[in-house]
Amino acid sequence: MNKIVSCEWCSSQSVEETSGSVYWELPDGTRAIEIEQTPTFQCKECSMEYQPEEIVSEIEDQLYLIDTSKIGKVITHEELMNIPRFLKKNYFRF
Repeated sequence: MNKIVSCEWCSSQSVEETSGSVYWELPDGTRAIEIEQTPTFQCKECSMEYQPEEIVSEIEDQLYLIDTSKIGKVITHEELMNIPRFLKKNYFRF
């Protein structure tokens, strides 16, 4: 059964799950990367496209826990999430 999703901006329930590119600054601030095929919500009412909070947290944690020097300018979301971590989790997220 699918969970009903409401737009975080206008509260409409006309939200579609898609994927798209996002641009993320690395935790050390040295550069930004493009993350392709990132899970995204698109609202048909207000046209807003955004990533759900759990995806944002997942990306931020992964970037803190991997060797980002080995990432090129562009990577897919799946490739990013499959990079082995130095630690199992972000112990600074409370």
